[in-house]
Amino acid sequence: MEIKASDVKNLREKTGAGMMDCKKALVEASGDIAAAERILREWGMAGVEKRAGRATNEGRIFVKETTGKVTAVEIACETDFVSRNKDFIEAGNKIVALAYDKGANAGSPELEAMVKDIAVLIKENITLRRVRTVTAGAGEYVHSYSHGDGKIVVIAKMKSDKAEAFSNEKVLAFVHDIALHIAAFNPMFLDQSKPDAAWVKEQQEIFQKQIELDEKMKGKPANIIEGILKGKLKKLMAEICLLDQGFVKEEKVPVGTFMASVAKEAGCKLELAEYTYLKVGEA
Repeated sequence: MEIKASDVKNLREKTGAGMMDCKKALVEASGDIAAAERILREWGMAGVEKRAGRATNEGRIFVKETTGKVTAVEIACETDFVSRNKDFIEAGNKIVALAYDKGANAGSPELEAMVKDIAVLIKENITLRRVRTVTAGAGEYVHSYSHGDGKIVVIAKMKSDKAEAFSNEKVLAFVHDIALHIAAFNPMFLDQSKPDAAWVKEQQEIFQKQIELDEKMKGKPANIIEGILKGKLKKLMAEICLLDQGFVKEEKVPVGTFMASVAKEAGCKLELAEYTYLKVGEA
């Protein structure tokens, strides 16, 4: 039967499939556009299954933020080119909007179906990797920072003893800067109370072995060795614990000290309640 060019165009606009695929589907469906759309989805889904084993090390993290709530969704794909694709970005924004509305912290059949739809359209292995929603309670403020076209996203939640603190421009600027700092340095822990004892002991044993293998340390008094071990551990903690790191805007001032100065100036107490660091391709 003869297939109208306008029908092919209409089907292409609805599905995003190629012109020849649209025409073949219309022929198989005897010109029925709805049936042809279903056929294209079937063909596309078969393609998705075939591509499912391909590595998805690229992607983008999409964010929706309003006052008191942030949702981030990581959608993984095979190539960086696709992560910058207009259709991929439009679909990602719709997916994160739905996840935000649902307050989701994990995938769902509805979200997975939307991801599969974009995989059908783009013809690449595309998966939903992570979903994270953070909300602010009383006396809390939540803020996100996105870097490198959604390659890194940080969500920071700050607490204060005074709700009006989050109307202070310097406090808000600090929350933004702390999120930027986390994106830049990706601290392992918030402060020195967070690493468990087993982890700390393992680091001490590593430092002990380093000293034993260092010829310059041979014959040193035990108290000197002990001092060196403590110094190494202190230096490590300052590198990996957020509140001990030099602040991104004032490298010689620890984050915790800078936060205390901001709080004092604002006439309140400030505490970083939690933070989330997300990087494309990393668990």
